[in-house]
Amino acid sequence: MSKIRHYENLHIPLWLLKDTCWMMHWKVLGIIMIFPTLFVAIYLAVKTWRQGGDEFWVNLAICLWIVANSFWMCCEFFNHEELKNYAGIPFILGMLSVIVFYLLRYLNKRKRDFL
Repeated sequence: MSKIRHYENLHIPLWLLKDTCWMMHWKVLGIIMIFPTLFVAIYLAVKTWRQGGDEFWVNLAICLWIVANSFWMCCEFFNHEELKNYAGIPFILGMLSVIVFYLLRYLNKRKRDFL
């Protein structure tokens, strides 16, 4: 599990750097930073999916958040403000993923309490 923690900790500065580039309007670096940020998020989601358990749903939500956030950033960078509302689709899917996570946690707890 410590290897996953390493990637989770790596993921945070990648995400912060991408969003800092967005704030500073550094288009090229901001777009470049989408790829390592999303790669690490996908890696974590795949890793937790293979391990089983409900952590996958949180990591899937993070992937969807980064997709939405990156799409929104690109819309602003390339003056396509009319498209940025489509970022709401992965945002909503990410929220649904988090709901699944908490629902599974709740159901598992009730199952353990019952037994």
